[in-house]
Amino acid sequence: MAVDYAVIVVYLAGMLAMGWWGMRRARSKSEFLVAGRRLGPWMYSGTMAAIVLGGASTIGGVGLGYQYGLSGAWMVFTIGLGLLALSVFFSARIARLKVYTVSEMLDLRYGGRAGVISGVVMWAYTLMLAVTSTIAYATIFDVLFDVNRTLAIVLGGTIVVAYSTLGGMWSITITDMVQFVVKTIGVLLLLLPIAVVKAGGFSEMKAKLPTEYFDPLGIGGETIFTYVLIYTFGMLIGQDIWQRVFTARSDSTARWGGTVAGTYCLVYALAGAVIGTAAKVMYPKLPSADAAFATIVKDELPVGVRGLVLAAALAAVMSTSSGALIACATVANNDIWSRLRGVVAKEGEGERDEVKGNRAFILLMGVAVIVIAIALNNVVEALTVAYNLLVGGLLVPILGGLLWRRGTAAGALAAVAVGGASVIGLMAGFGILANEPVYYGLLASLAVYVVVSLATKPTDAAVLSAWRERLAGRGTEEPATPDPVTV
Repeated sequence: MAVDYAVIVVYLAGMLAMGWWGMRRARSKSEFLVAGRRLGPWMYSGTMAAIVLGGASTIGGVGLGYQYGLSGAWMVFTIGLGLLALSVFFSARIARLKVYTVSEMLDLRYGGRAGVISGVVMWAYTLMLAVTSTIAYATIFDVLFDVNRTLAIVLGGTIVVAYSTLGGMWSITITDMVQFVVKTIGVLLLLLPIAVVKAGGFSEMKAKLPTEYFDPLGIGGETIFTYVLIYTFGMLIGQDIWQRVFTARSDSTARWGGTVAGTYCLVYALAGAVIGTAAKVMYPKLPSADAAFATIVKDELPVGVRGLVLAAALAAVMSTSSGALIACATVANNDIWSRLRGVVAKEGEGERDEVKGNRAFILLMGVAVIVIAIALNNVVEALTVAYNLLVGGLLVPILGGLLWRRGTAAGALAAVAVGGASVIGLMAGFGILANEPVYYGLLASLAVYVVVSLATKPTDAAVLSAWRERLAGRGTEEPATPDPVTV
């Protein structure tokens, strides 16, 4: 394992070095939180794909393939569909708003008053997303170094917190590009073909496994529908995803770069399912489906290649973890703390001074994430709570604001409150992992949004006019001239 260890150590050292490099670039709020809004298509596509394809998409995607066969691709596939929908239909308008958070968008659209409550819901989502990503370090470092769970979480979490705190979005962008390349080589170009060959090829896989393993809908229609509702729609409204859209230097970058990233996700989904299916042939009686990835890597790959593939898994986890962490800190500082203090800075005003504050919040949230990750046992339940709150509480007011002129601030606030409360109450009644909470919570949010919006005074014409100006890209500062790193 010495060669494998060397590969991992070099990789982790490189992440920290890039964090130091990013610190030298992140000298304003815009640079620190959204990389100066100047990423070009190539970097934008790579970093967007990196953040959405995390440990759940890699280790979990292979696990679903082990359990259900090719239809196990549906979870990651719906993530790709959501990214495609966001990129094609909404990303250009989102990028033109020149905001930092989803809550700022809601305030622009509805004329204020939506920020703190929506910020709390988004903060809870991003916090749980960061926690679940951090917990995944335990699995990878256990395979690598045979260390206990707590030490693995502290080791992986500390590295991510360090480079994220140092350079903000610039550090995360550069590290995500490296992580994207490592994942592509490790999972798509190495693990996928090796797994298929080791399993005897597709003909042998079909001969040894039940026919339902090759049924595209074998995982079940209700499960697929739930994945669409949670992950596809979740991609449309998550702060971690929007914050990457804000980094695009132009409308076309956000639209076409995101389309490329979404397409890449579809390929990655199928690859994970095929790897899991191959693992089922080789190891038919694993104690847990989620152990499929680590088992096939540990037992079937040659020295050096094994280290690179494990680095790919580590890259997947780190990219999602760092993206969720900076999103969590941005919401906590800009949407909650600053608003409660009555201090909301405008673009360009005091941005240099705000870097220190945002850096402090990343460090604070990072420590909180590591502590919660150590204490938490059930990752699936935590992630389900996060996505149920996000979709049930925020989907309707966000998409309603983008698509329906008659939506009002009162309707948006009612939708957030009723949708969020309904999801929490229904999870208590039906169980956290049940499908009903997000179904009924979303319907309740939609009904309240429409009824209250129609029953209250329309949004002020001046607010709507200012909103349309922002959507058109007017009334905001132009992004800085791109430099070579934006390609």
